[in-house]
Amino acid sequence: MTDVMPAPRARGGIGGSVRDSLVVARRNLIRMARIPEMILFGVIQPVMFVVLFTYVFGGAINIPGAPAGSASAYKEFLMAGIFAQTVTFATAGAGAGIADDMHKGLIDRFRSLPMARGAVLTGRTLADSVQTAITLLVLAIVALLVGWRTHENIGKVLFGFLLLLLLGYAFSWIGALIGLSVRTPEAATSGGLIWLFPLTFISNAFVPVNGMPKFLQYIAEWNPFSATVMAARELFGNTIDGIPKSVTGAWPMEHPVWASLIWSVLIIVVFRTLAVRKYRSATA
Repeated sequence: MTDVMPAPRARGGIGGSVRDSLVVARRNLIRMARIPEMILFGVIQPVMFVVLFTYVFGGAINIPGAPAGSASAYKEFLMAGIFAQTVTFATAGAGAGIADDMHKGLIDRFRSLPMARGAVLTGRTLADSVQTAITLLVLAIVALLVGWRTHENIGKVLFGFLLLLLLGYAFSWIGALIGLSVRTPEAATSGGLIWLFPLTFISNAFVPVNGMPKFLQYIAEWNPFSATVMAARELFGNTIDGIPKSVTGAWPMEHPVWASLIWSVLIIVVFRTLAVRKYRSATA
């Protein structure tokens, strides 16, 4: 009688899922270390945004309550928005990476291993968060060099950066879902960017909301991106007296720290569920 090898079974329980996720995350971090261009190119774009917005637009955008053409006031207003834009734009890279793994058949190899199904995506998003944290650290150093300063204690400043990273992690699950839903990495990159531009620019990131048309003010102040930007400004001590927290009375702008936490957790719960379900159907 011929012996039949049983199909490998994933280790059950939360502990097994966590271990599997960390193994996949380690695999992706090793890959990043061997291809340093991935981190280098991820850093260059946000650094260019800092320099361009600071020195090209900084003197032309008036901040209410600040002297006309005050570049220093705009730096403090701007940096939280640049930081938030950086962590959210990493979504496109996350989606492209997963689409590339699908395209090359690497996901099929993972399926043959005794590991939790959701671990492949969780490990990937964790590794992307590490890369985002490195980019954010470099960007903060550049911001300090061009004159940005914080005015709160170190605990609040670090919490502000943690909220930014949490938003980036939440959005990486949106990128994962996009990467699983398209056929090529190029399509994942385009699909990951096309919706980010209106999300980040119809917000309080780069200009005060009170200069927008009324209907855009409501959209901007209920935007989860805006909540994290406002929370980071408060925690960094970069709020401007001449700019009201909210012009429409929106709850997220009045309580930005709580709103940022709620939005990020909600996005993670919803899009992780959808991404894991899509992963199972795509690899079935």
